[in-house]
Amino acid sequence: MILDTFTLSGKVAIVTGCDTGLGQGMAVALAQAGCDIVGVNRKIPEETAARVTGLGRRFLAIRADLGKQESLHDVVAKAVAEMGRVDILVNNAGTIRREDALSFSEKDWDEVVDLNLKSVFFLSQAVARQFIAQGQGGKIINIASMLSFQGGIRVPSYTASKSGVLGITRLLANEWAAQGINVNAIAPGYMATNNTQQLRDDEQRSQAILDRIPAGRWGLPDDLQGPVVFLASPASDYINGHTLAVDGGWLAR
Repeated sequence: MILDTFTLSGKVAIVTGCDTGLGQGMAVALAQAGCDIVGVNRKIPEETAARVTGLGRRFLAIRADLGKQESLHDVVAKAVAEMGRVDILVNNAGTIRREDALSFSEKDWDEVVDLNLKSVFFLSQAVARQFIAQGQGGKIINIASMLSFQGGIRVPSYTASKSGVLGITRLLANEWAAQGINVNAIAPGYMATNNTQQLRDDEQRSQAILDRIPAGRWGLPDDLQGPVVFLASPASDYINGHTLAVDGGWLAR
């Protein structure tokens, strides 16, 4: 039956940045589909852990600063030691800095690019090595952005990093698809999360955004639940290097 291809029973997923918002929504969705979850954050995601374990799934919390290279291999080793294997990686952790390009600092550039792009590549590399060692393939889902397709304003390092996520998703798919590793991405539209609080608090800017979204509303974490389960499941086994926009129609305007 077709619905059986969406089940994730017995799988283990690493989800970075799952304390709140989109990451929490995706972690809970994967748990609802049958996954045990390894949550990687700077602090213990108590609420997410409670929601996952409340579904009867295991939750392992790993504290790590993913902007620092030395943390990445420890994440995979700890996940495998506790859970026995890894089947899915969701590279969700990210940050943003807002400033005019003429005034943007090197510090803000490096902090954003290190977390949003560099950690995505090297954590994917570490997880792919584990997939190959297990011999059963796996799923990597990167979190891109509308600014993977557009320039935006006042977020130069964020735009650069998310454009890079789209490109690296394609490259890794090209190299790893033959080994049963699917690498794809989700590009959320304008979502009601901490990252957009400043925009939503600006009544004029918020209304301008809503006026362009055909769906007529800001996105919610629940809007990513179906896409992430699909891309993590056998139902997407022949999808490689694709970035799926979940944007209420923003890019269609």
